[in-house]
Amino acid sequence: MTETTKPADQRPEHPDFWCKRFGEGTTPWDAGQVPGDFAEFVARQARPLNTLIPGCGSAWEAQHLAAHAWPVTALDFSPQAVARAREVLGAAAVDLVCADFFAWQPQQPLELIYERAFLCALPRKLWADWGRRVAELLPPGGLLAGYFFLCDQLKGPPFGILPEQLDDLLQADFEQIEDRAVHDSISVFAGRERWQVWRRR
Repeated sequence: MTETTKPADQRPEHPDFWCKRFGEGTTPWDAGQVPGDFAEFVARQARPLNTLIPGCGSAWEAQHLAAHAWPVTALDFSPQAVARAREVLGAAAVDLVCADFFAWQPQQPLELIYERAFLCALPRKLWADWGRRVAELLPPGGLLAGYFFLCDQLKGPPFGILPEQLDDLLQADFEQIEDRAVHDSISVFAGRERWQVWRRR
């Protein structure tokens, strides 16, 4: 059976794959809380940044941003994920959108795209599209910040990416300004993710 003949719920580029997992409650990537490096990053910004969270899942980080009066769009193409995010967010002031990251257009210029378990959820055939899309969405000086699953894990999701592969996706349009080990990873990512911040050239 080839990738294209697999049922939709076996292909991570299709919403049904994620709807099935959210529907079953099988979400090992969901930390159920805001990770430390991200909370620290938010706390040291001089002002709120208009933020996009693609593949937002349960949207814990979007809730955190809204609590600090940041404008935030939480986006997922899985209706089940969006339903779960709505439960988590409650009345939080978050623009929660069910849409495809590769087609969605912001209403206001973005200043930050937050990455957590989105790139590593994408099959490798979509990586170049992801690199182009984050560059298109961010103006010069805009930030791409978050967690990158840096390893050679071929089978996924999560799909591992090697540091040089990530560099190939981003270095033409971004400069890396932070890179450090993560100390509060959940088990599926433990020891293999790094917190990084990239600034749009």
